[in-house]
Amino acid sequence: MKIKQFEDKGLAHYSYAILSEETNEVVLVDPARDPQPYYDFAEDAKAKIVAVIETHPHADFVSSHLEVHEKTGATIYAHSMVGADYPHKPLDEGAELQIGEVKLKSLHTPGHSPDGISIVLEHEGKNKAVFTGDTLFIGDVGRPDLRESAGNITAKREELARQMYSSTREKLMKLADDVTVYPAHGAGTLCGKGLSEANSSTIGAEKRSNYALQQMTEDEFIKLLTEDQPFIPKYFGYDVGLNKQGAPAYLKSIKGVARLEKNFTPDPGTIIIDARSEKIFKKGHQKGAINIQNGNKFETWLGSIVGPDESYYLVAENEEELSELIKKAAKIGYELLVKGAFVMDEEAEINSPQLDVQKFKQHQDKYTIVDIRNESEVKKGKFFEHAINIPLPELRERAQEIPTDKPVVVHCAGGYRSAAGSSIVEAALPDVKVLDLSEAVNDFQNM
Repeated sequence: MKIKQFEDKGLAHYSYAILSEETNEVVLVDPARDPQPYYDFAEDAKAKIVAVIETHPHADFVSSHLEVHEKTGATIYAHSMVGADYPHKPLDEGAELQIGEVKLKSLHTPGHSPDGISIVLEHEGKNKAVFTGDTLFIGDVGRPDLRESAGNITAKREELARQMYSSTREKLMKLADDVTVYPAHGAGTLCGKGLSEANSSTIGAEKRSNYALQQMTEDEFIKLLTEDQPFIPKYFGYDVGLNKQGAPAYLKSIKGVARLEKNFTPDPGTIIIDARSEKIFKKGHQKGAINIQNGNKFETWLGSIVGPDESYYLVAENEEELSELIKKAAKIGYELLVKGAFVMDEEAEINSPQLDVQKFKQHQDKYTIVDIRNESEVKKGKFFEHAINIPLPELRERAQEIPTDKPVVVHCAGGYRSAAGSSIVEAALPDVKVLDLSEAVNDFQNM
């Protein structure tokens, strides 16, 4: 028996392949959108993928479960409460799946979602591991506020937090201390608020160190779990629905994105996501373009700024980067929203003014400062006492709240997000001078 963990750093997502060396069969757990790494694993092991287990309909990424089923014939397993639209077999509480010497047993563990399951792996008569999906993380548990208006079954956050209390105490914490915990996410995901950098743990270690598993009343747990959760990106509900339905095949879908000629000019008023570096963007970009730079969190910010009911154009510095961006968009199902993708290697009509940092330091009162960090970040401390806080995911809708009597300076925590934020404000307030504090924000954090 062999367990292989796969990591997508951009979405802090873990997926798994479980190999039965007795029968040369593979079971996948929570696979990512691109199925090729799992095919490669199976081919290297001279094994066949026979099953795909979905611990719940994921909100933060699109799974390849349907595509894997259609290509390999593997059976998809999920809880019956998912109401899945794809061919599947239910894997409800107590159900077992035997693959050679490996037995996989389902625990219904609602809390992050009403339909969540955890999968206990038994080998040689002993529980060895548990795949906990988004129920139990390393150092945290799944947030309970993502299914209030998404999925086959919806539930209020307090109700799901109450179920999480029961799932952890009555099921997961009753497993043996030496059982290995394999979660679906690590640090950096928005499916929890305080995850560890570790990619696995044990039940015993989590009982000792995980804040959510410490002794407390149910009401204390509910209060603790429902407060200070991160923002909910716009795309989360969309992905729950797409996963419930089953996404189109990955390669065919990304190849279906329209490639346009270099330096294409979209119609006025359309959404343009320009992923070039902020320095190149500021030298010349198209009117109204939003500068979400290509980076580790590109797909998260794309799905936080652009809604699933919108379409957009995608811009890159070169063809290689354009292909990379389309693949990143596909991880959240947003390749389906691209009107066209093109390369820009010429300076366009709009340029953004540069901030004189020294002048700003000396005369901060002459600027309107907009802090686009999340509310939870601002609670820990402001960089500028009189800054207006409008979180980046809300900025397109709320930019008109910004006073226009002074130049506007936009800042975040490290400089990456402020490129997007300043471009949004620039487009919304064309008669105001909008400046990006960018990485210079680091000079003000300890003042």
